[in-house]
Amino acid sequence: MIDQLQASDLWADVLAVRAQRPLVHSITNLVVMNYNANFLLAMGASPVMAHAHEEVCDMAAIAQALVLNIGTLEPYWIESMRLGLEIAAKRGIKTVLDPVGAGATSYRNQSIAALLAQASPSVIRGNASEIMSVAGVAVQTRGVDSGAAVTDALQAARDLATSTGGVVCVSGEVDHVLDASGRHASLSNGHEWMTRITGVGCSATALVGAFCAVQPDAWRATLSAMAYLGVVGEVAAEQVMARGQGVGSLQIALLDQLQLLDEVSFTSRLKMHLSPSV
Repeated sequence: MIDQLQASDLWADVLAVRAQRPLVHSITNLVVMNYNANFLLAMGASPVMAHAHEEVCDMAAIAQALVLNIGTLEPYWIESMRLGLEIAAKRGIKTVLDPVGAGATSYRNQSIAALLAQASPSVIRGNASEIMSVAGVAVQTRGVDSGAAVTDALQAARDLATSTGGVVCVSGEVDHVLDASGRHASLSNGHEWMTRITGVGCSATALVGAFCAVQPDAWRATLSAMAYLGVVGEVAAEQVMARGQGVGSLQIALLDQLQLLDEVSFTSRLKMHLSPSV
């Protein structure tokens, strides 16, 4: 039951990632590839970044989760994603899509449509504008940044979850995690400085992939991943600011806290609201 979910349950998923070290296959964008890999390694997962057509199917066949990110898309990579998605769907492993910049150009929209036509991802994670665009709602975008408020995207997120049969996560000052069954949770941790580092949102998607690899319930896996990252960001920002440092140091502090955050810090700081299922 959703109302029985506790912080300790989410912490159990953190420990599962650390213990099982799942292999997460990421076909992600050039801007964030290194940071995504370091995020997963700090968390305890095992990243592999493979997009060559000659090996993408083999890699998707041995991974425990597949993460797709269209940030720096081009035709070759989109075909790599489609091939990986096809194999992942046949194997029944969890897939996570980050529709970076959805709505900004017709090519991005066409690429997302092609991927969704291949198979519905287990999870779609994006900002408000991206989620609204994927759901078919006309919205103004600012490149890869959101031009809409999170609350504006909630109905679109519900509709998208229903149409895909999966989980939708709308990221922002408050993160919302919804699924087709009506489960809805919101998370209020994190820090504004996290938005000043390129790759944190994309790395959140990679983190969701790692949690989906060890937690069969994709909704709970997404909730656990986003909850953990929110608290990690909060603690890391406080430490950096206390030292009089800025966002450059925060990049490293995030990796440190991904590895070192303890149960007491997580459970005592977590700000989670669970809405009744409808």
